[in-house]
Amino acid sequence: MENLGQFLPLILIFAVAYFFMIRPQMKRQKDEKKFASELKKGDKIITKSGLHGKIVEMNDKDFSCVIETMAGRLKFDRSAISMEMSKKMNAPAEKK
Repeated sequence: MENLGQFLPLILIFAVAYFFMIRPQMKRQKDEKKFASELKKGDKIITKSGLHGKIVEMNDKDFSCVIETMAGRLKFDRSAISMEMSKKMNAPAEKK
C-alpha cells in the first residue's frame, strides 16, 4: 500500500501528459490525414509555405498532387497542403 502512495504522483503526471499532449496530437494527425485524403481535383488550396493554387492532378501512388499557380504547375506532397479554400470562399459571411 505504501508503494502506491509513492507512485501516485508519477501516475498522475503520465495521465495529465496523455490527456493534454499525446491525445490532442494523435487527433490532429488523424484530422490531417483525413483532410489530405479528401482533397480532390479542382480544389483551391494553400500550402503550408503559403503558396496559393488549384489542384489539377492527383497521384495516389506517391500521395502527391500537381498544383497550378500563376507561375505554372508544381508537384507537391499532399501533406504540404495547409488548407482548402473553396469551402471558405463560398461560405456565407458571419454576422458580428
